Amino acid sequence: MVLVLAAVAVPLGRLVPVVGGPVFGILLGVLAGVALPVLRSERMRPGYDFASKNLLQLSIVVLGTGLSLQQVVRVGGSSLPVMLGTLTVALGGAWVFGRLLGVRGDTQTLIGVGTAICGGSAIAAATAAIGAKRSSVAYALATIFTFNVVAVLAFPPLGHLLGLSPEAFGLWAGTAINDTSSVVAAGYAYSQSAGDQALVVKLTRSLTLVPIVLTLVLLKSRRDARTADAAAVAPTSPQGAVVDGRAAATEVEGAGAAVGAAGAQRRTLPWRKLVPLFLVGFIAAAGLRSAGLVPDSWQSGLSLTGTFLITCALAAIGLSLRPAELRAAGLRPLLLGAILWVAVATTSLLLQLLTNTL
Repeated sequence: MVLVLAAVAVPLGRLVPVVGGPVFGILLGVLAGVALPVLRSERMRPGYDFASKNLLQLSIVVLGTGLSLQQVVRVGGSSLPVMLGTLTVALGGAWVFGRLLGVRGDTQTLIGVGTAICGGSAIAAATAAIGAKRSSVAYALATIFTFNVVAVLAFPPLGHLLGLSPEAFGLWAGTAINDTSSVVAAGYAYSQSAGDQALVVKLTRSLTLVPIVLTLVLLKSRRDARTADAAAVAPTSPQGAVVDGRAAATEVEGAGAAVGAAGAQRRTLPWRKLVPLFLVGFIAAAGLRSAGLVPDSWQSGLSLTGTFLITCALAAIGLSLRPAELRAAGLRPLLLGAILWVAVATTSLLLQLLTNTL
């Protein structure tokens, strides 16, 4: 089903390049899922999961063959001021507006990290770091996904309306759109060079996941240690007498369990996800291109292959979308996501203007 929709979406994207094949892919996926609910059954989900994850990652590696390492270093380095600025706004905004809206705890953290870095991938890594509840993960993913879809549809026409150059649009998309698939879809819908720029900026931005997640691990460990220390102190009665020895022993036992859980959390953190294999593959592909091992005559075919794989991934996301999941996110987390999304998008443009890259 994914391949059929992608085979339709890619030619449509060539006919209407302002929209692009990936955008047509997600739209056709949503429409097909609504028209034929059987396509959203659980039996179909493994195929959609494979397409939306594995094919997307493969597309990133394929697109890396069109870029040189010199270009990767140049674009990544020049985008750092804008990237760090938007990262600060997203994380700081999540803390401030989360408190004002009453969106606290894991949900607040996951929406902030997902907006700041790389959407679902960042949420997954942060969840492993802090042991977030499933309900918080669902809220965060639904919120981030909502604005990914909005960004894919809205950014290209807004970029044309603002008269952004391909380089400026690529930097804007790479720093202001959450998920890699959405960045790639919006970038290549704008133009080939904008897509290349957006992809490198986004992958450079993804590297900030490493220090962020390590910080979350440290904060979680310290919080667990404080909880364990507090539990280890035997409470006293109002007269100052120590409570029953068995109760105190139970408290100490619970403290030991808490410390053990904190240690287990650190041990089970999937560190290899901090630097995903597709990122290594992307750098390797760019290295092959820099070494002259990827002939120029292959570029057209590789570009088409990469676009087709991206379109497959977006079609799979559209097919797996359930409107109930978006409704379940509730209004306040959605409002927090909207505020952060607008703040980051605006900050990216303002910082480009200040640094003369707009």
